[in-house]
Amino acid sequence: MPRDEKLKKQFDALVVKLSDQFSDGDPLDIEGMIYLVGVQELGKVHRKFKKDEKINLMHIAVCRLLEPYGYYEFSHFDGEGWPHYNVIDELPYLKAGEQSILMKEALVNYFIERNYIQ
Repeated sequence: MPRDEKLKKQFDALVVKLSDQFSDGDPLDIEGMIYLVGVQELGKVHRKFKKDEKINLMHIAVCRLLEPYGYYEFSHFDGEGWPHYNVIDELPYLKAGEQSILMKEALVNYFIERNYIQ
């Protein structure tokens, strides 16, 4: 199976599974999935977040998702338990479609690592 086709199947399966678990079956978009990764990485899943905290959760998630690609490196947890990352390499310019593919691949890999999907 070609790589793009495999990624599409894995990503579609991930959307279904996450949507069933977290949004009553309404399909989650990439941003929603990134937000879930941020909450997972913070480890405070049963809490309401303020608008600025939600933005920080998205940032945490992007850093964590792109860490295996060499763009970010985990630095430390602050006094409130929020993870911090250092930039290792600037992201190259990517067209919108290329950005989408990178994030889909990163999301699939993240959830495979956690044995959430195969």
